[in-house]
Amino acid sequence: MADAAVHRLSADDAAKLAALQRVKFIATATLALCVVVFLVAHGMQTRFPVLAFVAAFAEAAAIGGLADWYAVVALFKRPLGLPIPHTAIIPSNQERIADNLGKFIEQNFLDQETVGKKLREVDFAELVADWLSDADKSEGLARFVTRLIPQAMTAIEGSGLKDFIAERMVQQVEKVEIAPLAAELLTAFTDDRRHQKLFNELIKVLGRFLNDEAAQNVIRDKIRDELPSLARVFRADAFLLKRIIGSAASLLDEVKADPNHPMREEFDRFVVGFVEKLRTSKSYAKRAEKMKRDFLARPELRELAQDMWDSFRSFLEQDARGQDSMIRKHLTGLLVDVGRQLSSDPAIRADMNAGFVVALGSFVEAQKSGVSSFISQQVKSWDLGQLTQLIEINVGRDLQFIRFNGMLIGGIAGLLLYLAERLIFAN
Repeated sequence: MADAAVHRLSADDAAKLAALQRVKFIATATLALCVVVFLVAHGMQTRFPVLAFVAAFAEAAAIGGLADWYAVVALFKRPLGLPIPHTAIIPSNQERIADNLGKFIEQNFLDQETVGKKLREVDFAELVADWLSDADKSEGLARFVTRLIPQAMTAIEGSGLKDFIAERMVQQVEKVEIAPLAAELLTAFTDDRRHQKLFNELIKVLGRFLNDEAAQNVIRDKIRDELPSLARVFRADAFLLKRIIGSAASLLDEVKADPNHPMREEFDRFVVGFVEKLRTSKSYAKRAEKMKRDFLARPELRELAQDMWDSFRSFLEQDARGQDSMIRKHLTGLLVDVGRQLSSDPAIRADMNAGFVVALGSFVEAQKSGVSSFISQQVKSWDLGQLTQLIEINVGRDLQFIRFNGMLIGGIAGLLLYLAERLIFAN
C-alpha cells in the first residue's frame, strides 16, 4: 500500500518524500552514534577521566534525541505500534483538524476586510478596458454574442418575457394622460407661430380646390339647385360661381400676403384656445382617454406588434448568420470604443472598481461558509494514510530537525549538569 501511495504522488511530492527519508536516516544514524559514543566513553572513562564529560554529553544527547523522536513520531503514528495514549495525534483528530482548518481559512483568509483589501489592489476596470480595446478580442466577443441571438430570441419567446414587456409597455402608456401631453406638444409647435406654416398649407389646399374643375362643377350644381328657374335660364349660376371663386381667391391672396391678417389672428386664437382646453378641460381629457383606450384595445395593434417582432427577429437572425454581419461589426466597434473610453476615464474606472469590490466581496461573504464546509468535508473524506503522508511530506523534514536540536540541546544540558555535579560535589 505504501508503494502504491508513493506511485500516486506528484513529482514534487516524490522529491519531498525522498528528502524526508534522507533526513530521517541521518537523524536516526546520529542518535545511534550518540548511543555508541556514550557506551565507549563510559566504558573508558576510568582510564581517561576526560571521557566522562563526553559520556555525559552523549548520554543526554541520546535521551533528548529519543524524546524528540517519540514526539515527532507521535504526531503521525503510534511509536513502535504501541497503543500509547495521546499518540497518532493527526490520524486520531482528523475530523477536528478538518473543521478547524475550514474555520481557520474562513475567519483569517475570507473575512470581509481581508478580501476587500485584496480586491482593492486589483484594477479590474483597467483589465476590462485593455481586453476590450483589443479589436480581435472584441470581435471574438461580438461573434460569440451574435451566435447566441437565435437562442436568445427563442428563449425570450418561450419565457414569456416578450408578453411581459408588451404588457408593461401598455400599462405605462395607460398611465400617461394624453390631453396634457398633447397640449405640451402643441405648445412647443405653436412657439414663434410655427403653426402658421400649417395655415399656409391649408390656404394652398383651398386654392387648389377652388381651381379644380370638378370642384367648380360641384359648387355650380349646388348654386343651381338653390336658384329659381328664371335665374337658371339667364345662367346666373355661372355668374355667381365666378364671383364666389374670384372673391375667395382674392381673400386667399390677401391672407398669403399679410402675416398679420385677421384670419391668421383668428387661427392663432383658435389654436391657443384648443391647446388650453386640452390642458384644462375635463371633457377633452375624457375624450382623449377614451380614444387612447379604444386604440390600445384594437386587435390590429397586437397584430402590428407581432408583425414588428417577427420582422425584427427575422432581421437579427439573418444578419447573425451572415459573413459580413452588420450587428457584429457595430458591436465590435462599440466594444472597442467602450474599452478606449474606459481606459481614458479614471472616474468611471474608479466607480467600476468600487462596484467590482462590492460585488465580489459580497459574493465571497455569502459563499465563505460554503468554502469552509467544502474544505472540511474534503479533509474528512481523505484516506487516513494519505492524509498523514501528505502532512508528513510537507512538514516532516522540518520536524526531523527537531530531533537534531533535541540531541544538541540535551547533550549541552547533560554536560552542564555533569559539570555542576562535579563542582558541587568536588570534595
